[in-house]
Amino acid sequence: MGKKRVMVPAKDLDLSTVKYEHEVIKAPHLTGSMLKLFVRMVEAPVLGSLIMSFLKKQNKMVEMLQNTVIPEAPMFKPEFPPQDAEPSVVIVDEERKPEDRVELALKCLPHYDPACCWSGDSLPSFRYWKIRDYAYAYRSKLVTPSMVAEKIISIIEDCNYHKPPTPLLISFDAEDIRKQAAASTQRFEEGNPLSILDGIFMAIKDDIDCYPHPSKGATTWMHEVRSVEKDAVCVSRLRSCGVILVGKANMHELGMGTTGNNPNYGTTRNPHALERYTGGSSSGPAAIVASGLCSAALGTDGGGSVRIPSSLCGVVGLKTTYGRTSMEGSICDAGTVEIIGPIASTVEDIILVYAAILGSSPEDRISLRPPPPCFPDLSSLENANTLGSLRLGKYTEWFNDVHSTDISDVCEDVLKLLSKSHGCETIEIVIPELHEMRTAHVVSIGSETQCSLNPDCEDGKGVKLTYDTRISMALFRSFTASDYVAAQCLRRRIMHHHMEIFKKVDVIVTPTTGMTAPKIPSSALKDGETDMQVTVHSVSAYLMRFIIAGNLLGLPAITVPVGYDKQGLPIGLQLIGRPWGEETILHLASAVEELCAKSRKKPASFYDILNIK
Repeated sequence: MGKKRVMVPAKDLDLSTVKYEHEVIKAPHLTGSMLKLFVRMVEAPVLGSLIMSFLKKQNKMVEMLQNTVIPEAPMFKPEFPPQDAEPSVVIVDEERKPEDRVELALKCLPHYDPACCWSGDSLPSFRYWKIRDYAYAYRSKLVTPSMVAEKIISIIEDCNYHKPPTPLLISFDAEDIRKQAAASTQRFEEGNPLSILDGIFMAIKDDIDCYPHPSKGATTWMHEVRSVEKDAVCVSRLRSCGVILVGKANMHELGMGTTGNNPNYGTTRNPHALERYTGGSSSGPAAIVASGLCSAALGTDGGGSVRIPSSLCGVVGLKTTYGRTSMEGSICDAGTVEIIGPIASTVEDIILVYAAILGSSPEDRISLRPPPPCFPDLSSLENANTLGSLRLGKYTEWFNDVHSTDISDVCEDVLKLLSKSHGCETIEIVIPELHEMRTAHVVSIGSETQCSLNPDCEDGKGVKLTYDTRISMALFRSFTASDYVAAQCLRRRIMHHHMEIFKKVDVIVTPTTGMTAPKIPSSALKDGETDMQVTVHSVSAYLMRFIIAGNLLGLPAITVPVGYDKQGLPIGLQLIGRPWGEETILHLASAVEELCAKSRKKPASFYDILNIK
């Protein structure tokens, strides 16, 4: 018998003894025939369990989960201590109609005159059209939603003939889009649009219900066992605001990968470099927004799946506090790490979409007791001055643990700009047990995924999954009940560490990803790939290095584009906030966006949708 490791209680941990450990993942990178052979091996009854046991031991998972005494009690979903109200915010009643909440959010935005964008005066070399630009164009009768719909439909249909193919949507119905756009056009003609979001085009990730489209989760079979009778709650709220839903966006199958690779429907390409991945698993939503095709999209985030593709595609992605938005009507509605969150080209558009979709489920209101949601008041300069009191926490060794120093250098420059322009103070912090956090996350999301998919896999659907998903499922099947409980004990420990950090700082800052968009191997297009250093949820490695706290602990986090590496690929800065502190990270994100606005570059693949000629 090996000697058991005994952890000291989290409250007694001496931070001066914590040493940062660069994570080295021991796992194979496979494509093509070797990938298929490996799948056969890991699915074999005896051999498979031996391989998984070996891999887990190599990566210290067995040591951490089975050979360690963890003194904390398990925490089976995020439990947050009460939080003080943030300064300079507007409190919103989540019981109000979505369109009323959107109207309130609109009043919180800074002054903006969309008319200047149509005069051609003093415009930056490149900018995305904002939701307020569309609203002005519709109200001024410069264009109609129906005219915009025809342009979007034409582009989506043309995407099927691109070389290489650029599959953005899995489900798309041109007549349904025309019908929604005609209704919106009529509302504008009658002078009574439903909200600022009326006539705004949005895509919905394929694991969120959007009637009458099927929800396949990018599989070939999910729609056969799970019917869609109505919109998901978040989608219903958008529809009540007049949003035009263009269809179901492509994704990494079942959300189980961070690249967006999908042999079933084709792999979505990064608009900034078509030979590169978008990031996943919300690959389609991020690419659709980055290419200018839609103002915003909804994604899900259980392991960085909103923030990673948003960062790699150079747009904004918000992961809300766990329980802030309802998960009802999504494929992953039973987990403890996932949320539905918006992706948009600007922070203000994120705020408007967030205002529409927010609202906890009745169950979460009872168990999580969320405080009322708030919006940052960006409408006055006086409130902008409150940024000066913000303390930004930076764990330097972690912050700098990136594939290319371009990333840490660009992000560091932004922190200096925030200090110079707004007086924000950067404070050095230490985050203990990062490897334990990653392990607890993969066991949590893996066990919950396995639980929800097990009936279908037992019914023969498992062999219809892509090869990399099948490898993930083999890993997830190897987790035991005691592994899951140990992971939840680690969750409580790590929550304690973060709540102690938030006594000293207001926001934790990191790069969003440790690498920019990786190249798509040509050998991975037909059958996919498994590269545990990049793709599989069992490790964070470079793409997942900085995003796990948002999911395991349920904390709010946002990624904002801040620049580019030497290859011209987007870099994102991540802001992680206190529980229920969306307003603070949105306020800070708005300031970051303004500081970096002039450096924004037009993607190689971009559609100027409002410029109808």
